Amino acid sequence: MRGDRFHGRFDTKGRQCQAPDCDEAGEFRAPGSHGSSFDGPGQYRWFCLDHVREFNSGYDWFEGMSEEEILAAQSPVAGWGNTARAFRADAVGDAMPRWADFEDPLEAINARAAGIKSRARHGAEVAMDGRFTMDEAKALQVLGLSVELDRQKLRRRYTELVRRYHPDRNGGDRSHETRLGRVVEAYQLLRKSRALS
Repeated sequence: MRGDRFHGRFDTKGRQCQAPDCDEAGEFRAPGSHGSSFDGPGQYRWFCLDHVREFNSGYDWFEGMSEEEILAAQSPVAGWGNTARAFRADAVGDAMPRWADFEDPLEAINARAAGIKSRARHGAEVAMDGRFTMDEAKALQVLGLSVELDRQKLRRRYTELVRRYHPDRNGGDRSHETRLGRVVEAYQLLRKSRALS
């Protein structure tokens, strides 16, 4: 079975569209009763172009999930809580090594995971607070501030970051200009925030 990388069409000689009363070739696959997993590839349904478009227009990945499951699936760290069999502590025999068995002298794996968790935690904190809009939440993140904020803390943090990133304070080095621009934009947005009135 060979896929056409631009159209999703598969060369499946003799396979018929699984839509009722359709005699076209089933060249396009759609999710079946179960998806891919450790046990092997998932099952697919095969449709002609018209019927796969019809299937896709009504497909709901979240069907059958509770509200909590949907929120968990949309989290930036979704799936990180699950450990593949090869990386679990009870892996036996000639199984693949666990993450803990790898050397990470630069702490690259842990630092990235910690950054993802930190951003997710910060987003959840701001969302639960309810005072700030999504744009303001992003601005808080740019400035490295929490929701426990007043105008004085905002101004002090802004001044600190401008001093850190401004070319005049870095011997004319303009490599931090983009970061400085984001800091200024974030400050301009937050200083007008109703949450700080």
